[in-house]
Amino acid sequence: MTTQLQSAQAVKITEQMQFIAQAEGVEAQALCAEVAAGRVVIPANKVHLNTGLRPAGIGRILRTKVNANIGTSSERSSLKAEIEKLEAALAAGADAVMDLSTGGDLDKIRSELLARCTVPFGTVPIYQVIQDRSVEEVNEKVILATIEKQAKQSVDFFTIHAGVLREHLPLVEKRVAGIVSRGGALLAKWMLHHNRQNPLYEMFDELCGVMREYDVCFSLGDGLRPGAIADATDEAQLAELRTLGELTQRAQENGCQVMVEGPGHVPFDQIKYNMEIQQEICHGAPFYVLGPVVTDIAPGYDHITSAIGGTAAAFYGASFLCYVTPSEHLGLPNAEDVRTGVIAARIAAHAADVARGLKNTAELDKKLSIARSNLDWKGHLSGSIDSDTAERVHMQACEETGAKEMPEADYCSMCGRNWCSVRINREIREAIKAQGKT
Repeated sequence: MTTQLQSAQAVKITEQMQFIAQAEGVEAQALCAEVAAGRVVIPANKVHLNTGLRPAGIGRILRTKVNANIGTSSERSSLKAEIEKLEAALAAGADAVMDLSTGGDLDKIRSELLARCTVPFGTVPIYQVIQDRSVEEVNEKVILATIEKQAKQSVDFFTIHAGVLREHLPLVEKRVAGIVSRGGALLAKWMLHHNRQNPLYEMFDELCGVMREYDVCFSLGDGLRPGAIADATDEAQLAELRTLGELTQRAQENGCQVMVEGPGHVPFDQIKYNMEIQQEICHGAPFYVLGPVVTDIAPGYDHITSAIGGTAAAFYGASFLCYVTPSEHLGLPNAEDVRTGVIAARIAAHAADVARGLKNTAELDKKLSIARSNLDWKGHLSGSIDSDTAERVHMQACEETGAKEMPEADYCSMCGRNWCSVRINREIREAIKAQGKT
């Protein structure tokens, strides 16, 4: 069997391309051409396709997608909690999920989550590589075996930090936050101990062989992404990005799908440049960004700081937003944090899609606006991106006024009936219409 990339290059429209084209309202031939050019990826492990995966495409021709990170830590490990997080992410509308578990029985956690996951599922294999051994003990054999095992389990995309090179490490010396990527830090430690090049870089063609066999999509990790806005767009970040551009071409030449991961913490005024330089260096491969977080001073609110950056990123070139939860920088998120993070990222993605004129996107806003203008509470609430929260807030406001009829009323408790501009506006329209008949 061929990969989605190889099929597209042979001008063969796969079932997955057809499904995505229909779901997103694009021409199947146009989508096939974008996959062939490497500008769209369809993370769909051949094994996962047989166990309930609903294919999704990532690329500029399609709507901006949102990923939710879940997973245990070495401090807290609960399969039940991770299943709850997965269910919360899917219910909130996540387009993909990554299991970043580092504690507990990783194989069991991954298999249980995959059995319940209907969207593309990703991992960072290096986490399992070092779970039961020191970083210094890692070798190429263990890395390859771990990646193949996870591919057989039906993981759809792998974060592979192959772009962090030994010669890049001195460039982080003057950083405020150093190396904040777990994968990047672990590999940096390995390279310094062994005085050798990044093993993932040196064995990249072997990795491609496994990825191609199962059609696992590369998500080329940004191990030197900035973890503080003071470090954004520095030479370390850009040096790694140039290596990722090289690896993008190597992966595609090996028949593998590839997307590229990006920052991180980036001041708002630098986002446009970051998106454009990635598109140039990585030949239009889909860009997968964490946030970006636009200010460092809002712990507890980084789902908001990242949504601000995410809208700009998706407008200027990103195709895939990794959510950030309120627990970012503070602790392991729970299911409610996951839900909140997904909704915030979805708002950012949708806002960007509206701004770039993506087909039918603004129609969702117009539909809700019409319902709001008509004081159609049912349509207003059901059309919102998080209808459960909208309905809860509305009902709470109604209960606080003591007006039981409020949910069906032609005004809300913010203004009251006599001050309601929406209700008055409707009266004005009716009056103008009546005058026109006389």
